[in-house]
Amino acid sequence: MTILVTGATGNLGRLIIASLLERGVDPQSIVAGARDVAKAADLGVRVAQLDYTEPATIAAALEGVDSLVLVSGSEVGQRVAQHQAVIEAAKAAGVSKFVYTSAPKATTSDLVLAPEHKATEELIAAAGLPAVILRNNWYTENYAADLSRAAETGVVAAGVGDGRVASASRKDFAEAVAVVLLEDGHVGETYELGGDVAWNYGELAAAISEVVGRPVRYEALTAEEQGAALESAGLDAGTVGFVVALDAGIRGGALADTDGTLARLIGRPTTPLVEGLRAIA
Repeated sequence: MTILVTGATGNLGRLIIASLLERGVDPQSIVAGARDVAKAADLGVRVAQLDYTEPATIAAALEGVDSLVLVSGSEVGQRVAQHQAVIEAAKAAGVSKFVYTSAPKATTSDLVLAPEHKATEELIAAAGLPAVILRNNWYTENYAADLSRAAETGVVAAGVGDGRVASASRKDFAEAVAVVLLEDGHVGETYELGGDVAWNYGELAAAISEVVGRPVRYEALTAEEQGAALESAGLDAGTVGFVVALDAGIRGGALADTDGTLARLIGRPTTPLVEGLRAIA
């Protein structure tokens, strides 16, 4: 079996490849798809140029590939077209397993990020691909900036109210990708993946306090207060609106669900919040 991982030089892509190698996959059976192949030289596997905006590179990277991991793109607003190019190429290549990293409850969620994932899932279904959908909750690494600011200010400020987040470390999610790639029986499944514990921002502040060694408190902001603070920091109106909407989704519970599916897939508990934060401190 030959596996192609898109976005291989990104944070998640690198960890997926590392997890496959840890499970004994032959490095020559893994293809790292990257827009800049030089950045993939240290991965220890085969490398192929893969640019979402250049379909010919996708088709070439898929030559001889049995399984494909589409790590969702990072360019918000452009992802559906980028993903569609990969989906069409995968269908033409006749891949036997197509794994996509989606968002929590992508087809029903009010989360501002969900629509592009919903559209991608619909394209995968319409193409009739033998797919496994992994709906990843938040990565604990998403809070690196909050950790850094809180180390200086002693404050975590957000507009999430008492909303909870079932985060896990990227390595946990990467291991889940490796599992569904290498095991039989997952095609056709959609898995909601999250950490074992859904925490609120008061608990996030306490965890950061433990990591940085100083008192840290959570300051709950209204949407108006948050918007004003972001504007005063120099962010443009579009970015301000996006961040405020994102926090509103968290406040509404979009990231709160956890049922242990991720832990069951990887065969161990997910990485606790404090441990995950300590790894990025």
